[in-house]
Amino acid sequence: MLVLSRKKNESIVINDDITIVVVEIRGDKVRLGVEAPKEVPVHRREVFDAIRRNEAEKAPDKSDAANTTGDS
Repeated sequence: MLVLSRKKNESIVINDDITIVVVEIRGDKVRLGVEAPKEVPVHRREVFDAIRRNEAEKAPDKSDAANTTGDS
């Protein structure tokens, strides 16, 4: 993991098209601004994890399909 120190209004750039800016520092909280192309999804980690769990629940179970012989 790359760890960087930034002050308010300073930023980092990822892959020429994503910019993360430190908007505010208040106590133990940091507010970040993210500028990214519309086609790049940006989520808080807990939202990202919930989306992945939801996708996994909707996905067909591949082990069930592998056990189907087609005999009825």
